[in-house]
Amino acid sequence: MIAAKCGNRAPANDRFSRTVCRFNTVSPGYTLIEMLVVLTIISLILGLVGPRVLSYLGESRVKTAKLQIESFNSALDLFYMDVGRYPTDSEGLAALAERPSGAEIWNGPYVKGGRIPMDPWGHAYQYHWAADQFPPYEITSLGPDGHGGGMTAVANASHVQR
Repeated sequence: MIAAKCGNRAPANDRFSRTVCRFNTVSPGYTLIEMLVVLTIISLILGLVGPRVLSYLGESRVKTAKLQIESFNSALDLFYMDVGRYPTDSEGLAALAERPSGAEIWNGPYVKGGRIPMDPWGHAYQYHWAADQFPPYEITSLGPDGHGGGMTAVANASHVQR
Protein backbone atom coordinates (compact mmCIF):
# COMPACT_ATOMS: atom_id res chain seq x y z
CA MET A 1 0.00 0.00 0.00
CA ILE A 2 1.41 3.37 -1.09
CA ALA A 3 0.49 6.36 1.06
CA ALA A 4 1.07 9.71 -0.64
CA LYS A 5 1.03 12.85 1.42
CA CYS A 6 -1.43 15.61 0.57
CA GLY A 7 -0.53 18.70 2.51
CA ASN A 8 -0.01 17.72 6.15
CA ARG A 9 -2.22 14.67 6.09
CA ALA A 10 -2.03 11.30 4.46
CA PRO A 11 -5.02 10.60 2.20
CA ALA A 12 -7.06 7.48 2.35
CA ASN A 13 -6.59 4.93 -0.36
CA ASP A 14 -9.95 5.49 -2.04
CA ARG A 15 -10.23 7.16 -5.45
CA PHE A 16 -12.09 10.28 -4.23
CA SER A 17 -9.44 11.19 -1.67
CA ARG A 18 -6.67 10.96 -4.27
CA THR A 19 -8.59 13.26 -6.67
CA VAL A 20 -9.15 15.87 -3.94
CA CYS A 21 -5.50 15.68 -3.00
CA ARG A 22 -4.36 16.24 -6.59
CA PHE A 23 -6.52 19.42 -6.97
CA ASN A 24 -5.45 20.91 -3.64
CA THR A 25 -1.81 21.31 -4.71
CA VAL A 26 -0.55 24.87 -5.09
CA SER A 27 0.34 26.05 -8.63
CA PRO A 28 3.52 28.06 -9.03
CA GLY A 29 1.72 31.09 -10.66
CA TYR A 30 3.01 33.39 -13.37
CA THR A 31 6.59 34.47 -13.64
CA LEU A 32 7.68 38.07 -13.95
CA ILE A 33 8.77 37.50 -17.54
CA GLU A 34 5.33 36.17 -18.53
CA MET A 35 3.61 39.19 -17.00
CA LEU A 36 6.02 41.59 -18.76
CA VAL A 37 5.38 39.92 -22.12
CA VAL A 38 1.61 40.25 -21.67
CA LEU A 39 1.90 43.92 -20.64
CA THR A 40 4.13 44.62 -23.65
CA ILE A 41 1.62 43.04 -26.03
CA ILE A 42 -1.27 45.01 -24.49
CA SER A 43 0.66 48.30 -24.70
CA LEU A 44 1.56 47.65 -28.35
CA ILE A 45 -2.07 47.01 -29.22
CA LEU A 46 -3.20 50.18 -27.42
CA GLY A 47 -0.42 52.19 -29.06
CA LEU A 48 -1.52 51.11 -32.52
CA VAL A 49 -5.29 51.19 -32.06
CA GLY A 50 -5.65 54.20 -29.71
CA PRO A 51 -4.76 56.99 -32.16
CA ARG A 52 -7.03 55.48 -34.81
CA VAL A 53 -10.00 55.45 -32.43
CA LEU A 54 -9.34 59.06 -31.39
CA SER A 55 -9.20 60.20 -35.03
CA TYR A 56 -12.57 58.51 -35.67
CA LEU A 57 -14.01 60.39 -32.71
CA GLY A 58 -12.81 63.72 -34.14
CA GLU A 59 -14.17 62.88 -37.59
CA SER A 60 -17.54 61.89 -36.14
CA ARG A 61 -17.87 65.23 -34.37
CA VAL A 62 -17.20 67.08 -37.63
CA LYS A 63 -19.80 64.92 -39.40
CA THR A 64 -22.30 65.60 -36.61
CA ALA A 65 -21.74 69.35 -36.98
CA LYS A 66 -22.29 69.09 -40.75
CA LEU A 67 -25.56 67.22 -40.24
CA GLN A 68 -26.82 69.71 -37.67
CA ILE A 69 -25.98 72.62 -39.99
CA GLU A 70 -27.86 70.92 -42.84
CA SER A 71 -30.81 70.53 -40.49
CA PHE A 72 -30.63 74.25 -39.68
CA ASN A 73 -30.62 74.99 -43.43
CA SER A 74 -33.89 73.09 -43.87
CA ALA A 75 -35.42 74.77 -40.83
CA LEU A 76 -34.35 78.21 -42.12
CA ASP A 77 -35.99 77.49 -45.49
CA LEU A 78 -39.26 76.61 -43.71
CA PHE A 79 -38.94 79.80 -41.66
CA TYR A 80 -38.43 81.78 -44.89
CA MET A 81 -41.52 80.24 -46.49
CA ASP A 82 -43.68 81.15 -43.47
CA VAL A 83 -42.29 84.55 -42.47
CA GLY A 84 -41.05 85.77 -45.85
CA ARG A 85 -37.52 86.51 -44.69
CA TYR A 86 -34.57 84.87 -42.97
CA PRO A 87 -33.79 85.69 -39.33
CA THR A 88 -31.64 88.75 -38.71
CA ASP A 89 -28.32 88.63 -36.85
CA SER A 90 -30.00 89.81 -33.66
CA GLU A 91 -32.69 87.11 -33.90
CA GLY A 92 -30.21 84.40 -34.85
CA LEU A 93 -31.06 80.73 -34.74
CA ALA A 94 -33.30 81.36 -31.73
CA ALA A 95 -35.96 82.49 -34.25
CA LEU A 96 -36.31 78.83 -35.20
CA ALA A 97 -37.37 77.92 -31.66
CA GLU A 98 -39.28 81.04 -30.50
CA ARG A 99 -41.51 83.44 -32.43
CA PRO A 100 -39.53 86.57 -33.27
CA SER A 101 -41.18 89.93 -32.70
CA GLY A 102 -42.93 91.26 -35.79
CA ALA A 103 -43.53 87.83 -37.36
CA GLU A 104 -47.23 87.57 -38.22
CA ILE A 105 -47.13 84.00 -39.57
CA TRP A 106 -44.87 81.65 -37.67
CA ASN A 107 -45.55 77.92 -37.66
CA GLY A 108 -42.63 76.96 -35.44
CA PRO A 109 -40.78 75.75 -33.66
CA TYR A 110 -38.80 74.64 -36.70
CA VAL A 111 -36.28 72.59 -34.74
CA LYS A 112 -36.94 69.33 -32.94
CA GLY A 113 -37.63 69.75 -29.25
CA GLY A 114 -38.14 73.50 -29.57
CA ARG A 115 -34.54 74.35 -28.68
CA ILE A 116 -31.35 75.00 -30.62
CA PRO A 117 -28.78 72.25 -30.02
CA MET A 118 -25.18 73.01 -29.17
CA ASP A 119 -22.39 71.92 -31.51
CA PRO A 120 -20.61 68.63 -30.73
CA TRP A 121 -18.01 70.50 -28.64
CA GLY A 122 -20.61 72.18 -26.42
CA HIS A 123 -20.55 75.65 -28.03
CA ALA A 124 -23.39 77.58 -29.62
CA TYR A 125 -23.58 77.67 -33.41
CA GLN A 126 -22.83 81.06 -34.95
CA TYR A 127 -25.42 82.57 -37.32
CA HIS A 128 -24.67 85.50 -39.62
CA TRP A 129 -27.14 87.03 -42.07
CA ALA A 130 -25.71 88.66 -45.21
CA ALA A 131 -28.06 89.71 -48.01
CA ASP A 132 -25.31 89.84 -50.66
CA GLN A 133 -24.69 86.07 -50.84
CA PHE A 134 -26.68 82.91 -51.49
CA PRO A 135 -27.88 81.51 -49.24
CA PRO A 136 -28.12 84.83 -47.39
CA TYR A 137 -26.85 83.38 -44.13
CA GLU A 138 -23.87 81.55 -42.77
CA ILE A 139 -23.89 79.02 -39.95
CA THR A 140 -20.58 78.05 -38.40
CA SER A 141 -19.27 76.04 -35.50
CA LEU A 142 -16.50 77.37 -33.30
CA GLY A 143 -14.90 73.94 -33.14
CA PRO A 144 -13.15 72.24 -30.23
CA ASP A 145 -11.23 75.29 -28.99
CA GLY A 146 -14.30 77.57 -28.90
CA HIS A 147 -12.53 80.37 -30.80
CA GLY A 148 -13.15 79.31 -34.39
CA GLY A 149 -10.59 78.54 -37.04
CA GLY A 150 -8.74 76.21 -34.72
CA MET A 151 -9.43 73.13 -36.75
CA THR A 152 -9.20 73.31 -40.53
CA ALA A 153 -11.64 70.44 -41.04
CA VAL A 154 -14.30 72.15 -38.91
CA ALA A 155 -13.73 75.53 -40.52
CA ASN A 156 -14.08 74.08 -44.01
CA ALA A 157 -17.05 71.88 -43.16
CA SER A 158 -19.02 74.28 -40.99
CA HIS A 159 -20.76 76.19 -43.80
CA VAL A 160 -22.80 74.02 -46.11
CA GLN A 161 -23.06 75.46 -49.60
CA ARG A 162 -26.24 74.70 -51.51
